[in-house]
Amino acid sequence: MMRDGGERSAEAPERGSAAPGLCGWCGRRLRDGEAVGRRRRYCGQSCRQRAYERRTAVRRGGLPDDAVVFSVGELAAVQDRLFQVRCAAEDVVTAAEEHADADTLRRLAAEVAHAARDLERLR
Repeated sequence: MMRDGGERSAEAPERGSAAPGLCGWCGRRLRDGEAVGRRRRYCGQSCRQRAYERRTAVRRGGLPDDAVVFSVGELAAVQDRLFQVRCAAEDVVTAAEEHADADTLRRLAAEVAHAARDLERLR
């Protein structure tokens, strides 16, 4: 889910550890900021607030700080995306076994890459 067309990374780093240059909540690339002071962790106030809310909810629930909590709907969405990646990969294998031309294999491999990038976006 892209809100403003910005690039997003794999898992939102707040749910793991922040990757340099990526928002700690949504995973979008951070704008190049000043070289002075503390490095930015979030792309905006709303992401910072969501990260805070998550941290406090996790602590109240007695879960470890590095816990990842999915709703049933979020889990179903991840499972659907995994299924799409598996199907796309199987298409590449089938095409290779059937001696498909290089253009077809490139196109199918691009579909696998696209599905994997989509899977990386957990929020």
